[in-house]
Amino acid sequence: MRALRPFALEVFFSKWEFTARHHLCASDMQSMTLSELLALADAEDRAAWDALYLGYTETWGSPGLRETIAGTYESTAASEILTFVGAEEGIFAVMHALLGPDDHAITIIPNYQSVESVPLSICETTGVALNPERAWELDLGRLREAIRPNTRVICINFPHNPTGKVISRALLDEIISLCRARGIYLFSDEVYRLIERRPEMTLPQVADIYERGISLGVMSKAYGLPGIRVGWVACKDTKALQRMERMKHYTSICGAAPSELLARIALKARERILARNRALIVRNFALLDAFFAEHSDLFAWYLPDGGCIGFPRYLGREGVEVFASTLVEQSGVLLLPSSVYKSDLGATPLDRFRIGYGRDNMEAGLAAMRAHLRKRAA
Repeated sequence: MRALRPFALEVFFSKWEFTARHHLCASDMQSMTLSELLALADAEDRAAWDALYLGYTETWGSPGLRETIAGTYESTAASEILTFVGAEEGIFAVMHALLGPDDHAITIIPNYQSVESVPLSICETTGVALNPERAWELDLGRLREAIRPNTRVICINFPHNPTGKVISRALLDEIISLCRARGIYLFSDEVYRLIERRPEMTLPQVADIYERGISLGVMSKAYGLPGIRVGWVACKDTKALQRMERMKHYTSICGAAPSELLARIALKARERILARNRALIVRNFALLDAFFAEHSDLFAWYLPDGGCIGFPRYLGREGVEVFASTLVEQSGVLLLPSSVYKSDLGATPLDRFRIGYGRDNMEAGLAAMRAHLRKRAA
């Protein structure tokens, strides 16, 4: 066990996220206004909004929201859904509910830091690195070798943050077979699901296909609604789910009534929201392809499989940390350098940066980057 280290990404964002003129590393889709979201509500939900009572809500989440979330799964019931205030609280509750000092956890690296730091603060944790030389593939053999007799949880994330990698269905099935044979919980961060580059890349949700699978969802990423702060886990192991609910008693206790209703409205209108978001990604891909083709001497770009972030390589001699620092300080363009994804569990690439392509500011941001590069070359 070790103390939680500072959350590098959030420390970085606390300085730059709301001060940089061009936020080009956002991890979420373009959001909308409250009035735009309410315009998507059916008559029943609009009436519920106007009459909303601002008291405490149920710890598990409102029945209507849980029923709506369950409707986005193939075989998961509302009783197998537990809501949280965002995805971060869900990660914290799951790890503390399932892990103890004598257990062992495995997580892939690079990663969203809490799926490493939280289990590492509880028990021994092993990192299994995605391979950048093989399009960020996960090596099943290395995962198998990392399993110990006391391994209790394996954490995966596809579409992956920050690379955008999506593994094959066959590989997912093999991971589940490994877990099933040993009674291991499979925690699957699925917050970028449904905005894959091609529909056939979309994986099933782990909670639907594995009895010890735990699917993490949130309104923040694919749906572009981080401001309402609604996330959830789906799990068919009701005893494990109840332990997670008990952990929530020590964090938020319950969600906000307005947020839960807004999440229900958005999920009912999810096809319209996701169609808009997929179209925005296609438009931004074209802009990024053109930009990186112009500057192939400085950047090695590839198309991510899914999500709304990518992890290109920076080829400049000064290194990505200096480049990202001067870019935001001199030209107001914010990229996320790979030092933010440094892991305590193994080596991660040091020549990459995260770029987001889910928002509608891409043209202005890339124009500012072009100007910065021209000025530097002059």
